[in-house]
This record gives sequence, structure tokens and C-alpha cells, in this order.
Amino acid sequence: MITIDAQGKTLGRVASAAAKALLGKHSASFAKNLVAEEKVTVTNAKGIKVSGQKMEDKVYLRYSGFPGGQKKENYAMLTARKGNREVIRKAVLGMLPKNRLQALRIKQLIIED
Repeated sequence: MITIDAQGKTLGRVASAAAKALLGKHSASFAKNLVAEEKVTVTNAKGIKVSGQKMEDKVYLRYSGFPGGQKKENYAMLTARKGNREVIRKAVLGMLPKNRLQALRIKQLIIED
């Protein structure tokens, strides 16, 4: 189990460290087509910091597939609704390769407040 402390660190640094660990790049038995067996735990999610105006400017988009179904939400609204755990999860998910193993890899991520 790999533990990453997010207290006082920026969102991108924590997410890239978690994505790298989920891919198994730290391991001597790294293979692109296999899911790493280790779980990655991110602690102190509430202590994460974002720089600049990202609280208002960073936008997360969702699309339902129907006309007029695009929803916009900024960083502040997402953290108010779901908490910092969801922000970290979305950042790590965006850094993982878009293939069949993405869902299996993100299940190995545990985020604690």
C-alpha cells in the first residue's frame, strides 16, 4: 500500500503521484497491460491547496447526451457538493490512460479526508 499525504500540496502534484503509483511505474515488475496490485491511499484531502483563481475559474463539464444536457460546475461548487475527495478522484482519472484498465485502476485509489 502506497500512502500520499496531500496536506499543503497542490492538486496536480498529488494527482500525478497517485496516477504514477496506480500505473505501477514505481515497481520493478511494471507492465503496461496489467493493473498494479498495490492500493494507493491519499490522506488529508481537505488540506489540498489550489493556486490562483482556480476556485472560480476551473470548470468541470458533464454531458448527458441529450440536447441541452451539458452541465458546468466550477471547483468551489464541486467541493461544496462532493468534497475534495471528488476533485482528487477526477484529477487522477484524467491522468490515467483511457483504456479498459482505467476503471480497474481507479478502484485501487482510496481517498481519505
